[in-house]
Amino acid sequence: MSALLATLGGKYYTSPEVFAAEQQHIFENMWFCAVRSADLALPGKFKKVQVGRESVLLVRGRDGLLRAFLNVCRHRGAQLCTEPEGQLKRTLRCPYHSWTYALDGKVVAAPNLGTLTDDAGAPIDRQRYGLVPVALTEWLGYAWVCLADTPPPFEDVVAEATRTLGDSDAVNRYGIGGLDVGHRVVYDVAANWKLIVENFMECYHCSSIHPELVGVLPEFARGLAAQANIGVGAEFGSDVAGFTVDGAAGFERLPGITEDQDRRYYAITVKPTVFINLVPDHVIFHRMYPVAADRTVVECDWLYTGEVLGSEQDLSQSVELFHRVNVQDFEACERTQPAMSSRAYRDGGVLVPAEHHLAEFHHWVVSRLSSTV
Repeated sequence: MSALLATLGGKYYTSPEVFAAEQQHIFENMWFCAVRSADLALPGKFKKVQVGRESVLLVRGRDGLLRAFLNVCRHRGAQLCTEPEGQLKRTLRCPYHSWTYALDGKVVAAPNLGTLTDDAGAPIDRQRYGLVPVALTEWLGYAWVCLADTPPPFEDVVAEATRTLGDSDAVNRYGIGGLDVGHRVVYDVAANWKLIVENFMECYHCSSIHPELVGVLPEFARGLAAQANIGVGAEFGSDVAGFTVDGAAGFERLPGITEDQDRRYYAITVKPTVFINLVPDHVIFHRMYPVAADRTVVECDWLYTGEVLGSEQDLSQSVELFHRVNVQDFEACERTQPAMSSRAYRDGGVLVPAEHHLAEFHHWVVSRLSSTV
């Protein structure tokens, strides 16, 4: 007999103070998945991303390198870019006082710049007064940024994220960095980011709201999540040909995966805000952008080989399966969010044995916030 476990209390999903603490101690101190690198392939391409309380600017330099900076002019603090994304011609120019920066962050021009000196009377150091850099690394074809003064080792992120695969190299066989975005949907979800994470991590709800998914992965009807079976994943049904909305055949399997990975679905959570779904012929990659205690934007990419996209094969049956799963999941989260402020949930709810791994997630959240909440 397994005892029921308690969830987090309702305030963790509704309190602006808790959300502010999460911004500071989670989103601003961990590696945060910001953008698909290929979206910024050309020199001058930029995207503005909110990471915790900071606006972060990612831009491709003339030298081909992708860099990240705080989206703040060093002169008087105006936001450099207000558009969410775009194409720069040569430089970044502040619209307030025309301080201008090269794509590597160095200040290159400003009104009367030649007359400006430091405390010792020397011309100002253009690198020192350039844009404030943000740590950036690339993994699986995405750019990850970290605002911490001393970012945690990224190899630790990879090791923890791939633990459920039972083999740290297993994710590399999907060649995610070399795949292309075949479809993208942005969902604006009226729910706390943790509700979305919890929903993704468990399958106790699968038989209730995911008929199409259970049709392809029948073992999900038993309520056990793929992430609970280390290195095993979930097997396709015997009469299922592919990971499609009706179980019909999909595409040729990705060239790097093994026989053991064929006809199986694997799921990875990369804390705090990424879900990766691995199937034989494509990959579904979710990124979350927490906006408020009760609002989260989720960007979902369906990734395929260039051969599949170049042949103009119909992606609709492949895309539709997880799009329905997303809609079903997000509706469930939006149904749950209002009750988080109820006195019935003041001390939280319960976790059944199949959800035991959610308790680990809750303990992790509390440990990150222990000094503030």
